[in-house]
Amino acid sequence: MGKKSKIYTKTGDDGTTGLVGGNRVKKYDLRLEAYGTVDELNSWMGLLRSHHLKENETRYLIQIQNKLFNIGSRLASDEKGDEYTRLLSINEDDIKAVEDAIDDLEENLPELTRFILPGGDVVVAQCHIARTVCRRAERRILEFAEHHPVQPEILQYINRLSDFLFVLSRKLAAERGVNEMPWEH
Repeated sequence: MGKKSKIYTKTGDDGTTGLVGGNRVKKYDLRLEAYGTVDELNSWMGLLRSHHLKENETRYLIQIQNKLFNIGSRLASDEKGDEYTRLLSINEDDIKAVEDAIDDLEENLPELTRFILPGGDVVVAQCHIARTVCRRAERRILEFAEHHPVQPEILQYINRLSDFLFVLSRKLAAERGVNEMPWEH
């Protein structure tokens, strides 16, 4: 049996981290802000998945989590690593899958005529937290894209994903009998 590798490498002790492809950048680099926020979002999706959800909802979350790992890998790739992670690219079918999931979840929901306050149930509130983290990930990716090429489909996917999380929050509220509380201005 081979020697087990250790989780710690000590290579980041100088405040840098390695990219897919070999370059090293500071841990506060825009690239890390982008893919780190995607990683945070993926963790929130995992928390959502830990609740007792319907089979289709869990399936959607697992598919999305896998795509978020792909997105993180693409964002973590320098020019050399780009070739290595090219097969992980997001495509129109991935975006369509999120749109189809939104349509499926939204099918029997009442029309939304007012803004609603996040919350009312733990899992519903967690959907809203994930949605806001998703929006932050989108902002971080956009900021990074001002300086480095980013596949446009990644931004489209993340944009749709925040819509998915909003609709999932509404669907879970309806399934759990949680009344949506309208914003009173």
